Amino acid sequence: MSQPALTIASLLSDPRLERACRSWLKGGRYRLEDLGSLPDPVQELIQRRDTFDVVLLQQGSISPQVYDDLRNQGLVLPAVVVGEVSGRVDYHEAEVHLPEDQLEQITYSVDAAVSRFLRRGFSGAAGPEGEAGVTPATPEPWRLTNRLQGRLGYLGVFYKRDPSLFLRNLPQPERDELLRSLERSYRDLLISYFKDPAAANQAIESFVHSAFFSDLPVNKVVEIHVDLIDVFWKQLKLEGHKNDFLQDYRLALLDVMAHLCEMYRRSVPPDVPLRVVPEAFAQDPNSNDDGQLPTQEVI
Repeated sequence: MSQPALTIASLLSDPRLERACRSWLKGGRYRLEDLGSLPDPVQELIQRRDTFDVVLLQQGSISPQVYDDLRNQGLVLPAVVVGEVSGRVDYHEAEVHLPEDQLEQITYSVDAAVSRFLRRGFSGAAGPEGEAGVTPATPEPWRLTNRLQGRLGYLGVFYKRDPSLFLRNLPQPERDELLRSLERSYRDLLISYFKDPAAANQAIESFVHSAFFSDLPVNKVVEIHVDLIDVFWKQLKLEGHKNDFLQDYRLALLDVMAHLCEMYRRSVPPDVPLRVVPEAFAQDPNSNDDGQLPTQEVI
């Protein structure tokens, strides 16, 4: 059974970015509408709020006051913000950040944005009103978590991944591009890990979301880490700098693994017996390939 399509409002002001995102959001599951080329994209979004499930934003292209106005109207959508991973929140706490040089991960970021939005809305952790951006005056039909839950189902987004987007199921050229993109994501988190904790945490979330939704094997995460540390070690040695501190970056790998384990923990529905191991950890050739977690006994 195919998953329902997500309609994405693109408020990207840069046509180059819009074209790049469109090229990766191909296929029947994502419908991207270009509002960024219109005279007043925000007003178009407001008028057609019932049309869209996700919004694609460009960092710095919309003023903070506009975001305040949208939140005050209760118009808060799952969001992917394209731009620098700086630790800053542009629209709301559940937004997902994706650098411009990592757009190969846009499909995974969209799924992550919806699952984060739903999780926060259902948990009541988004704010005093309970649901992100919802005020007592917000009409019940527009409470987006209600609409997404009814149309997509909570399990349909967060617990069930799209196997056609799994790394191993991608054509070889796309697989190679995605791996290079993930390496750039991991490099970003290493660079900021000790000097900018807020940016590092955002970078870790970005990497882990893509790793989870692409079913990236854990041994590949370790390989990416080791290869990058080796590059840093050689560069520092070449420049005559000390490099023994690089061993401290094992903390970054542990942090990534902890986040990834938490993603898998949350992906197990509460009514499923705790005898399930994530596919990325099990790597059993006999496991299923329908996007669900395999059912295997823990040894």
